[in-house]
Amino acid sequence: MLNMKDEFTFKQFSIRQDRCGMKVGTDGVLIGAFAGQTLWDKREAPLRILDIGTGTGLIALMLAQRFPNAQVDALDIDADACAQAGENVAASPFLKRVKIFEESLQEFSMGAERELGNYDLIVSNPPFFVNSLKNPDTKRSRARHTDTLPFLELVRCSKLLLNDTGILSVILPSDVSKDFASECALTGLFPARQCNVKTVERKQPKRVLLEYQKCRPEQVKITTEVMMDSEGNRSEWYVKLTDEFYL
Repeated sequence: MLNMKDEFTFKQFSIRQDRCGMKVGTDGVLIGAFAGQTLWDKREAPLRILDIGTGTGLIALMLAQRFPNAQVDALDIDADACAQAGENVAASPFLKRVKIFEESLQEFSMGAERELGNYDLIVSNPPFFVNSLKNPDTKRSRARHTDTLPFLELVRCSKLLLNDTGILSVILPSDVSKDFASECALTGLFPARQCNVKTVERKQPKRVLLEYQKCRPEQVKITTEVMMDSEGNRSEWYVKLTDEFYL
């Protein structure tokens, strides 16, 4: 797992995070690398990307690096997070292609100037705690609990914003992924890929990377991967997945 320090340096950009409730973490790196590397292996590269709950701007910058022709829009409801994400974007090589919006997904999707059905790829490391004890840190609590963005709202708004062939990609704890899948089924989004992620081989999957789309696929691709080998080193899969980003 990554250390929670004030600055984290990747190959092509750095992340300052001293004002953000949610720091750079493995979940963000996983979904940023997964959505960029494995979901589009047989598709035309996306030109319009939306990052929901951008926090430090990590995922938005990873996707801007992965797709050099894409415009990336990034949302967050926290003013400090948006300010810091903006600073991280401004210090990166991707300033002209990443735009930060300080508003909720619900507001963004209802904006009068917004073109619905405009995004090829929507990515999120969403809040997932429902009834658990809240963190006394207000910013961290808001980033992790579903009060401001329930799964149903995330799925409903994403469907409005996706184009007909677009993809919604999220990372969730394995034990809440069924709840998310239920909301997708009710809303009319279909599973296309699922990657169950174990920390080590002997344990059950801790996280799941999910891909949903508007059209029912011919088959759902389901895989299980391991992050660390028996000696505690990054697995071959994890190294390959993150090689373009980690120093």
